[in-house]
Amino acid sequence: MRFTTILLGAIFLHAACAQAQDHQHAHGHALSYPDIPGFVTLKCDLHQHTVFSDGEVWPSIRVMEALRENLDAISLTEHLEYQPHKEDIPHPDRNRSYALALEEAKDHGLMIIHGSEITRNAPIGHSNALFISDANILLDKDPKVPFREAKKQGGFIFWNHPAWYRQSPSGNPILSEFQLERIKAGELHGIEVINEYDYAEESLALALEHNLTIMGTSDIHGLIDWQYLEKGGHRPITLVFARQKSPEKMKEALFSGNTVAVYNSLFVGRPQFLIPLLRACVKVNTVAYIPNTNILEVELENVSSSDLLFENQMGYTFYSKPPVFEIPAKTKTTLQIKTLERREKVMLRLKALGAYTAPGTHPEVEWELNPG
Repeated sequence: MRFTTILLGAIFLHAACAQAQDHQHAHGHALSYPDIPGFVTLKCDLHQHTVFSDGEVWPSIRVMEALRENLDAISLTEHLEYQPHKEDIPHPDRNRSYALALEEAKDHGLMIIHGSEITRNAPIGHSNALFISDANILLDKDPKVPFREAKKQGGFIFWNHPAWYRQSPSGNPILSEFQLERIKAGELHGIEVINEYDYAEESLALALEHNLTIMGTSDIHGLIDWQYLEKGGHRPITLVFARQKSPEKMKEALFSGNTVAVYNSLFVGRPQFLIPLLRACVKVNTVAYIPNTNILEVELENVSSSDLLFENQMGYTFYSKPPVFEIPAKTKTTLQIKTLERREKVMLRLKALGAYTAPGTHPEVEWELNPG
């Protein structure tokens, strides 16, 4: 019954999207994050499912959802070993989902990354292999073979939901000898710190300890609309900082660890990418002293799709605003800084309370203010 209901919902979504054949998909849920110096910011969801494994929609729906949210890249990472719909949708070719999505997206600028999910019981767990050439070759009873074959195909491999309670009852990831062997062999390159609704600080600690790329994914099985958008939020994504928008440069950036995981107002990443991103998310529109006062008035604009929560870290206090304040997504706010005397330059220094560069560690971000 649930499967039929979601298929009907998917049909309605397909019909709504089909009304705009130019696929501009202008929508209030479109995601926007700025580029940072030297890099293009790519909005990616690299862990998704369709009816070709245990998902509940056709691959074209995943493409339409991504276009609607202004994503730059997606991957349909169907389970290789787990095919619960095969009686209704028999498909011996594990590349079929990718082929259908690629056809749907061919004229729309959305990158479809060829990927599959390697699915085993603990302690091996689940992992995604991206940028592969043939998913069928990854099928093997020996759990080491899929990783080895994915590496031969040039794949980028990351560990899925390592803190998932069904594989780790404590809710904390368990780094087994199997994962350690894969890391040493160059067969495991990233780790999800955000999966669906869950952020695991322990997974972030493993990413930093073992130099794994930080990932955030929806792991969506049903409709994005029902799981995220109707609840007032958006899906978790990985922001990939690449030299240009292309699969080749995106792959290069993932192997280099150029990422920040984002879920609504939560940002998780290494400081060399997270701090420039937060700085770019806040545009300084005007800076001027209120006439006949020593109070510096600053208008800030959050140009991103995430609410931003900050705490004042300057030696100066605010007038008519508490030290902890929020700039909602796509809105402006005004700070009035009591500088005590007029200054030609002021460094606005804020701690980003919704962002993490390590477990329990918030980055500080600075903007140079030059009163006009």
